[in-house]
Amino acid sequence: MVEAATTTPSVMLVLHDVAPETWPDYQPFVEAVDALGNVPMTWLVVPDFHRRNALTHSPTFCRLLEHRLSRGDELALHGYYHADEGPPPNSPTDFFMRRIYTHEGEFYTLDEAQALDRLQAGMRLFDRQGWPLAGFVAPAWLMSEGTRQALRSLPLRYTSTPQHLYRLPDFTPIDAPGLVFSARSAWRRGLSRVVCEWQRQRAREADTLRLGLHPVDMRHQASREYWLRTLQTLLEQGRTPLTKSAWLDSRTAA
Repeated sequence: MVEAATTTPSVMLVLHDVAPETWPDYQPFVEAVDALGNVPMTWLVVPDFHRRNALTHSPTFCRLLEHRLSRGDELALHGYYHADEGPPPNSPTDFFMRRIYTHEGEFYTLDEAQALDRLQAGMRLFDRQGWPLAGFVAPAWLMSEGTRQALRSLPLRYTSTPQHLYRLPDFTPIDAPGLVFSARSAWRRGLSRVVCEWQRQRAREADTLRLGLHPVDMRHQASREYWLRTLQTLLEQGRTPLTKSAWLDSRTAA
């Protein structure tokens, strides 16, 4: 059963694929959001993005993330490498999910032991940095059954898919509709804007609305400005900006 809404309307601003090499994409947008006032964000951090961005080799970026924590932002674990390194697809469905929908579904094919190994490695990294960790989001939101089983055995509070947050370890679903762009080409950006506006109107009475941003969105003026305008509109409509953990806490308190 989906958990019922009990809190005041909110908006969650979520930055995907956070890594040293993607920070230059995000920096102007984050500065623009900071200029709006107190808007906490959830940063989905990749420990070693595509095996070329190990956080342990980027102390300056780690200090930046620590500064964001001090401002009230949240850091969540977002895969480990954010790259699908599994065996070649062996069915039409797998081919679509892993070659057309995305090439980055890192946790889509992992068995429980493999998923547990990567999850625990990410948790150890957060622990060494002294960063609190409550949530895990799989790259492209793709999770194998082995990943789900691994998450049930770990002391994490939540995971998510495009339309739900799930309380762990029981995977209790909570409606949390999300907007996301596909910004890789002009026609995709145009279509994404139409779809996101339709979804936003459809979810205008929703308890919360998630804005799921990606680095590629920041590389195009149209998509970057869309996200900033949408955030401003939602704030003007009275939605409270919250991190994922703060939103879950607000529901518990309610």
